[in-house]
Amino acid sequence: MKLTDPERKLVERINAAAMLAQTERWCAINSGTGNLDGLARQAAELADAFAALPGGIELREPAAVTAIDAAGNDVPLAHGRHLVLRVRPEADRRFLLTGHMDTVYCADHPFQAARWLDDDTLNAPGAADMKGGITVMLAALRSFEASAAAASVGYDVLVNSDEETGSLSSAALIAELARGKVAALTYEPSALPDGTLAHARGGSGNYSVVVTGRSAHAGRNPEEGRNALVAAADLALALAALRDADLGVNPARIDGGSANNVVPDHAVLRFNIRPKTQDAMEKFTRDFLALLRDIETRHEVHTRVSGGISRPPKPVDAGAARLFELVRRTGADLGQAIGWRANGGVCDGNNIAMQGVPVVDTMGVRGGAIHSPDEYLIVPSLAERAALSALVLHRLTTEGLA
Repeated sequence: MKLTDPERKLVERINAAAMLAQTERWCAINSGTGNLDGLARQAAELADAFAALPGGIELREPAAVTAIDAAGNDVPLAHGRHLVLRVRPEADRRFLLTGHMDTVYCADHPFQAARWLDDDTLNAPGAADMKGGITVMLAALRSFEASAAAASVGYDVLVNSDEETGSLSSAALIAELARGKVAALTYEPSALPDGTLAHARGGSGNYSVVVTGRSAHAGRNPEEGRNALVAAADLALALAALRDADLGVNPARIDGGSANNVVPDHAVLRFNIRPKTQDAMEKFTRDFLALLRDIETRHEVHTRVSGGISRPPKPVDAGAARLFELVRRTGADLGQAIGWRANGGVCDGNNIAMQGVPVVDTMGVRGGAIHSPDEYLIVPSLAERAALSALVLHRLTTEGLA
């Protein structure tokens, strides 16, 4: 390994056994995005753990978020608080590190307990996505803080409570903390179990379209009705036809309808889009508006749109390419072969890149089968990835991205 003496000390400070114990403890806490009690417990544990670092910790209130219910009404969505740690905010050069405390497993989900699949593989809710990743972040920062280089830079840490549902209540906070940062690291699990990083990412947007027609008797005077359900179905087919190589469109659900002898005057269409590029995102917006006008004209209905793009596409610009190369070279010096590939998923790295900040967003553990009861963590990767992050932070500080 091509490490200096200070760099070797960074690696030697990593305590693998303590990292595993911490990850297991956190995985035992159900912190599904909607489980506010569980999120509060997890946030308190995180606040205690991150208090080992210098700086001030606060739990930020979530921004107000609403959703459209089946009746087409705006209803509030409750979220947990977001943990923020600010270290040396006066420093000229500062980094951002982010993770999320929420999981996809709700309080009554059957997947609640951990089990060992073999000596190196732990199956547990959130083990890879991303309680193991938060453990990696904290261990790396603790090791970095013990180095002489740390005093010359600052950083912010954000662990939000709503990443799994789009970070709607933390998006403004992510943007606030990202602005002006030299670089950012996010602790999603690696794109593949071998440690491959996610490179460029597409974007994502979720939409609800409330369609209002006019009810009538299906037998006596159907011609006086305006069928909202048919209009919503027509719109769903038209949206599906927009799919191409640069745009995914997934009509997912239609709520609405009434008795069989009533022309339905109400429907709600829900769909997701996945633009690969900024141009594809902008083209969709134009095409979508044109489709709405056409549906309203032909079906004589009214439409109301809620939602939109929550995560823009994340290209890899020159600054991000330099950060990826620094991570690759650092991994090689640690004996870790690290590659990358484009990824169709989205995460808070999309939001960070939108602020013009170079980001690598899969610095977390190696593992797989996330978002399923088969989710697993490759346990040796806890120490591996903590060493990688600690050394990347050190080299960002001593070498920069030039």
